[in-house]
Amino acid sequence: MTETAPALHGVHHVAYRCKDAKETVEFYRDVLGMDFQLAIAEDHVPSTGAYDPYMHIFLDAGNDNVLAFFELPQQPDMGRDENTPQWVQHIAFKVATMDDLMAAKARAEAHGLDVIGPTHHGIFKSIYFFDPNGHRLELACNISTPEQMAELKRVAPLMLEEWSQTKKAPRHAAWLHEKIKDET
Repeated sequence: MTETAPALHGVHHVAYRCKDAKETVEFYRDVLGMDFQLAIAEDHVPSTGAYDPYMHIFLDAGNDNVLAFFELPQQPDMGRDENTPQWVQHIAFKVATMDDLMAAKARAEAHGLDVIGPTHHGIFKSIYFFDPNGHRLELACNISTPEQMAELKRVAPLMLEEWSQTKKAPRHAAWLHEKIKDET
């Protein structure tokens, strides 16, 4: 008997932990312009029945994408995976144009945030900063061509296989880094 995979229709929401739900809503509203959609608060976790009071907030990230957070006041203070560099785990959002990216950078800096970038990645440019919970955020503007994306898709399985065997960066998409050099 062959089972078929479920027909997914996108991401319903992605949830992270926050230190303070109100502060988190204010940050995402004021810095990124997200609309606060709804809040769910319970004393018991619906899936487990465990007593663990929480506030679960949902923010509109655009295009039917929802970013959610849990404030868990009875749990130990939140931390991060100390074995993973800070630059690895992040939430990346799309912006439509480079003007939008630069306006977002100015807005974040006006709110007192340290912003890195724009950083050129060959097929997109992005900026980086941290939210009040310590989550690294990225805003990215695509600058790729359909041909570039088709080539990256074509070589992706080859790169993954080579990486799997060698744990060294494959050179199948080295042209991307050359493009960056040529444009700087």
